[in-house]
Amino acid sequence: MNNKEQKTRPFGFWSAVGLVIANMIGAGVFTTSGYSLADLGSRQHVMYAWLLGGLIAICGAICYGRLASQITESGGEYLFLSRLVHPSAGFIAGWVSLLAGFTGAIAFAAVTFESYAVPDFAKPTWLKPGMLGIVAIIVFGLLHGLIVSKGVVTQNLVIVLKILLLAGFIGYAFYCFPAGWDGMQVKLPTKEASSPSVYGIASTLVWISLSFSGFNAAVYISGEVSKPEKNVPRALLAATLLVTAFYLVLNFVFLYGPSPEAIRGQADVAAIASFSIGGPVLSFVVRVIVCIALLSSISSMIIAGPRVYAKMAEDGVFPSWLKPSRRGKLDVPFSSILLQVVLACVVVAFSTLESLLDYLGFTISVTAALTVACVFWAHRGSSQIGTSTKGWLFYAIVAAVYVTATLGLAGISLINRPQQLYGFAATLISGLGLYWIGSQRPFLSFQLGKPANTD
Repeated sequence: MNNKEQKTRPFGFWSAVGLVIANMIGAGVFTTSGYSLADLGSRQHVMYAWLLGGLIAICGAICYGRLASQITESGGEYLFLSRLVHPSAGFIAGWVSLLAGFTGAIAFAAVTFESYAVPDFAKPTWLKPGMLGIVAIIVFGLLHGLIVSKGVVTQNLVIVLKILLLAGFIGYAFYCFPAGWDGMQVKLPTKEASSPSVYGIASTLVWISLSFSGFNAAVYISGEVSKPEKNVPRALLAATLLVTAFYLVLNFVFLYGPSPEAIRGQADVAAIASFSIGGPVLSFVVRVIVCIALLSSISSMIIAGPRVYAKMAEDGVFPSWLKPSRRGKLDVPFSSILLQVVLACVVVAFSTLESLLDYLGFTISVTAALTVACVFWAHRGSSQIGTSTKGWLFYAIVAAVYVTATLGLAGISLINRPQQLYGFAATLISGLGLYWIGSQRPFLSFQLGKPANTD
């Protein structure tokens, strides 16, 4: 990378891999398995669900990588759908990113961070719910909004620290394994061996998909990655493969370290598992590790999300004040970061962990499936990105697997938990309303049917 490119594109291959890993290893993996065990009844079934979730995410990473190799600007789903389907579809995707993909996900990570940092039994009376999570969001917002280059370096260091600490925990857990874990000594009850319902499987996989949802994180900053047509697809696939393997080992520890009843329906499965394996000292250490992991997740999403809103502002579909502003030698989406921080703090103050799980899992799954479907559009003669058919059949099959699995699971889950539809419907309707208003008003000045500007 030459000096000029390094100044304008501060993210290299490994920084992109780190960003994806930081987005993926967040709140979901530390909270989902307790709820999943309550739905599926069997630890083995939960492990199979994580494996299947990983395979689906790998298919998604391959397809996002295909799109990112041809559209190399920042913007993610907004840009793909605007270029390949219709500007209104892109606007809705950007709106979903604003409300769910990043705002909701940041709030989810912040709420989980607070639950691990200050558990209920140790929470002082003066500390109001959500206060610590809000402080974390504000700190990272200021870091990435005011000192970008230092923010990228800090982000990379925190990611490395997170991986080393989690790997250390896994290593210690397996070191203790020969002496026996509490959960391995439990005679499996009838409920443990029962077959899960189709609805329970679908709901679990939708929740698990939330833990894998960061597999596409690098596409939001493609315009700031060196050689994005090569580095972004490779970063997506490499990070997703690594995280899938990591999740399987980590969840084996979470599920088999404690007894099934100790974690069934519980959110802080990592703390419970570590207490069963190594007592209160290990439990405390793991709480610290999880807090660091969640802080890096909050940080990475505050980096990625505002790039989408800034791109939309540059295209005229969001207010112009959200455009990047010059800070030193870099264009920084400071106003978009500020908006992201404010919205995430509001969600932290007024939502619960399980309600966020339902809303985020369903909404993000549907949006990702529609984006992956762009692989089919990308090879039409009228495509905005060319008519290359190299490897089309492979990508078409992978895309079909991802779209069918994701939408099918979301539909089945919806039957069992219809409340998921309320938040999604509100997001969709409000987005369509804003798009229509914007097409009629100069503050958005975006014409219906006109694709985003291309270079």
